[in-house]
Amino acid sequence: MRRAALAIVALLAFSGSAWSWGDHGHKVVCEIAFRLATPDTRARIRRLIQNDPQFDFFSDACTWPDHPRRRASEHFINLSRNAQGLTSDACPLAPKCTLSAIENDVAVLSSTAARPVDKLAALKFLGHWVGDLHQPLHVSFGDDRGGNEIGVHGECHGKLHAAWDTCLVLKAVGEDVSEAASSLIEAITPALSEQWTVTKPREWANETFAIAKASGTHYCVQTAVSCDLPPGSVTVDAAYVAASTPVIREQLQKAGVRLAHLLDEALSP
Repeated sequence: MRRAALAIVALLAFSGSAWSWGDHGHKVVCEIAFRLATPDTRARIRRLIQNDPQFDFFSDACTWPDHPRRRASEHFINLSRNAQGLTSDACPLAPKCTLSAIENDVAVLSSTAARPVDKLAALKFLGHWVGDLHQPLHVSFGDDRGGNEIGVHGECHGKLHAAWDTCLVLKAVGEDVSEAASSLIEAITPALSEQWTVTKPREWANETFAIAKASGTHYCVQTAVSCDLPPGSVTVDAAYVAASTPVIREQLQKAGVRLAHLLDEALSP
């Protein structure tokens, strides 16, 4: 009853707000990760979630850092307009970012001395961070707030960041989290899984940044020295949706596979 009441309160609180990868994308990533993790890892995740006052499932718990926004500066990585990518594991323009957040919460989750309550928080944060790191406009530029200053019209409305957070995700995988996870997992081969997990978070961030800067994303216009703001708003038409769908599906797959790998390493005996 207590959790049902909390769920009703949460629904009322957020019914008028944009899903912040919105909640749907985060749930899909964490559902994929949970299913791909080893049986021992899943058991340890269940034991941690049993002590959560709000969530019954890991996939739902991964939305927690957004409601309300916790550790706000760690949800993204900002780079300069002339950057070609990250050249070290340090956050490029700030003391904290998603890279440092992943490192810190993996350490907490791996620690034998950490309290269960801290491990639970680290679990929820880590699931969220890996999702954020694979959302293209979370590794981008600060002066337009990751596309929050760029309007869109057509198949999606509002801002470009929100379009990639939610609108395009729903078009790419549908509204059912379980079905989306199943569909995405079916297409993940052992070779792809191995390819995606031999790299490290900095390389994941560079992959994401390359998508943000790609001409088809229309997030910025590449010149000889920088990637500048696009003129006017961005048209999200059927062609844009078709082009973004395989990109989004692969980013969700990569995030889920990589999160499962991190959880297996952090929660192994």
